[in-house]
Amino acid sequence: MKNQYFGDINDYKKYGLLRSIESASDLGLLVAWMLTPDDGSTDGEFIKYLGEPEKWGIYDSHFYEGLVRLMGSSSVRSVSLIENSEILNGCSFYSEYVPDTKLGREAWFSSLLNASKNHDLVFLDPDNGLEIKSRPYGRKNSSKFLYWREVSDLWASGKSLLIYQHFIREKREAFIQHMLKSLNDLAESSVVEAFSTPHVVFLMALQPKHKHYREPIIDRVNGSWEGQIKHLGLRAPNK
Repeated sequence: MKNQYFGDINDYKKYGLLRSIESASDLGLLVAWMLTPDDGSTDGEFIKYLGEPEKWGIYDSHFYEGLVRLMGSSSVRSVSLIENSEILNGCSFYSEYVPDTKLGREAWFSSLLNASKNHDLVFLDPDNGLEIKSRPYGRKNSSKFLYWREVSDLWASGKSLLIYQHFIREKREAFIQHMLKSLNDLAESSVVEAFSTPHVVFLMALQPKHKHYREPIIDRVNGSWEGQIKHLGLRAPNK
């Protein structure tokens, strides 16, 4: 996540998903932004929707109106705007910037584990998503990715997980199924689901103790975000 992305159309849907999870469960939610420095690119400039309440306000009117106010309250776009508001008042936040170096990353993650102790679900918001071979752990720009070792450690600590993932140049449905299977294989006894938008997918793994929230969460997302956020489950393997 970069502060320059705050408030764009993808952000609106992301917060909509978080609010749906909040309202459909009593899971204590920690948002780990996985912040990296702004890069001066045009990414995050899709904010035209903020002037189209008839089209976009219908999905979550309270949040939409609040986000419009936040975006108009400051010339500087920053996740601190939502942290200091009451729009996601059921969430806690972990806002440390992610370093590239191995030692720095290990210290960052240790701090995240400690911050998550009193929470049930951790939302991880990397710039790009889960690790790729061309960005080894501890190398330049590794801060843009979440690593499976970190997913494993959070899961082992008893946390349910929600992970932001960009699409890559693969057929999307096949890619989602591949990512869900990888997550399911790592997170023992998990309930895995995906929530897809036109540009990104969110991967969710619920701990066995939280699996009773699966249906209420899916129903809330389908009811509130029809046409914008699509639920996809893990398909059974072909026999």
